[in-house]
Amino acid sequence: METVPGLSGNPRTPSRRLELRELHREITSCRHCVDAGLLVRAAPVLPAPIPSQIVLVGQAPGRLEEAAGRPFSGRAGRELLSWLARAGIPSEEAARRRVYLTSITKCFPGASPGGTGDRRPSAGEVALCAPHLDRQLALLAPWLILPVGKLAIDRFLSARPLGVVVGRLFDGAGRELPAGDRPSSAHFPLLLPLPHPSGASRWLNRPEHRDLLEQALGRLSQLLRSPWPGRAKRL
Repeated sequence: METVPGLSGNPRTPSRRLELRELHREITSCRHCVDAGLLVRAAPVLPAPIPSQIVLVGQAPGRLEEAAGRPFSGRAGRELLSWLARAGIPSEEAARRRVYLTSITKCFPGASPGGTGDRRPSAGEVALCAPHLDRQLALLAPWLILPVGKLAIDRFLSARPLGVVVGRLFDGAGRELPAGDRPSSAHFPLLLPLPHPSGASRWLNRPEHRDLLEQALGRLSQLLRSPWPGRAKRL
């Protein structure tokens, strides 16, 4: 059977894939936010059921993702996938095979009231969708999580400014791991924050912030080349 890069060296098991497909069916049928009056309609967007232990968590699907039924297929998603290519995952197809691409909320929240970009999901939407992400992570047991954007970063590292988390690597307890530290000594999953790739975000307009992004992609490149840290202590 095929061995998946990013896993512990174990082959993909049919049972794990079946469990993930069943979870996807349950999420696809969710109508909690519609029933609560938070969304007009529910259209959850999910990745292929790839049981990878590298998980990327964004904010929410955009309008193009909703139309295509495929996560990270819009302009911001393509920019994000280009970052992964710079870190060593050579193509979009390879990224979708190697990384489980999901988000804090699973449905397109609608356009921003200000007319620029998409609306940030409300606290109510985040709370109603949180069990879906919890179950995804519990099933996949990732060794590496890439939270993308402030909403996703806050989910894993509490409320910390982008400037103090992007370019740095953390363990599952929120402890920063200095460059050169052995990941095998850390609490897993590892957390490597990335900024939001949307053009609506002006955070990357500053040269020092672009430098932090390059640092993050450098750390990611190192991690992707590292052997599976199978003896790590998990939270």
